[in-house]
Amino acid sequence: MLDRPVFPSTESPKTAYCIFQEPWWLDAVAAGAWQSLEVTRGTRVVARMPIVPRRVCGFTIIRQPPLTPTLGPWIELSGITMAKRLTEEKNLFNDLIDQLPKWDYIQLNFNHRITNWLPFYWRGLKQTTRYTYILNYISDLDQVWLGLQENVRRHIRNAERRLTVRDDLSVETLLDVVELTFSRQNRRLPFPRELFRCVETACVAHDARRMLFAQDADGRIHAALYLIMDTSYAYYLLGGADPRLRSSGAQSLLFWEAIKLASRKNLKFDFEGSMIEPIERVFRAFGAVQVPYLQIYGAAPLVKILLLIRELSHR
Repeated sequence: MLDRPVFPSTESPKTAYCIFQEPWWLDAVAAGAWQSLEVTRGTRVVARMPIVPRRVCGFTIIRQPPLTPTLGPWIELSGITMAKRLTEEKNLFNDLIDQLPKWDYIQLNFNHRITNWLPFYWRGLKQTTRYTYILNYISDLDQVWLGLQENVRRHIRNAERRLTVRDDLSVETLLDVVELTFSRQNRRLPFPRELFRCVETACVAHDARRMLFAQDADGRIHAALYLIMDTSYAYYLLGGADPRLRSSGAQSLLFWEAIKLASRKNLKFDFEGSMIEPIERVFRAFGAVQVPYLQIYGAAPLVKILLLIRELSHR
């Protein structure tokens, strides 16, 4: 493992820092498996791209680690003019790409503040656009409230009358609620519980998370939400609801409470969007801005054939 310099503590238009690039986060989700590709100028790190390569059936696969919505490069630019900035960006990206191990398949979700993928295109990679939803200006909660769809405001009001929001329950309780959501779809949790416990331990140590629960007078947990925070954003990482109690409006209430929490901390709120239509509809209803981000990918010829066979077999 390379020496791990600390990422900057404040957001700058010259960087694309997010908490998911932090060494402590990567240690939690990919302990001993991640690498840090870095570009230095003197003793200063000016570009960095963490990756998690794995060997699967003889192939080298580079993908997002679990529970990590975006990763990709972090860069620091010094150029003042646009021409200088783009030139510097190109050079830094090329230096990072040169350090990539030989891969058979690669797929990385870039932070939404990285908008230039041309150097990756010129190296033969492809790109597809994905979307998240972000509330950028939430200091005035009255204005944010007016931006919510009427049905969401109604759900929140109804839930406030019936439910209590708590933040003092266990991570096991949260996982139990999330598991109910997946069970309703005849699916299992897409990550091991032990892995999420590692994330929880790391986040608590860095004061980087909040858990919220909606509970009724009978002690039943209607919904739960897990929020990640850095110095600029609050990210919705994970949540769920009891399928038997879905009509209570608990999930809308918890999103609203999470937005209020982010507002008090002067943060933006990132729903960490979904390409699944019913989930996207929920995020859109909170009045957030649709923000594109880049998914970069590529596959060796044999892997392309195997992926095509897999796709055809699932049709």
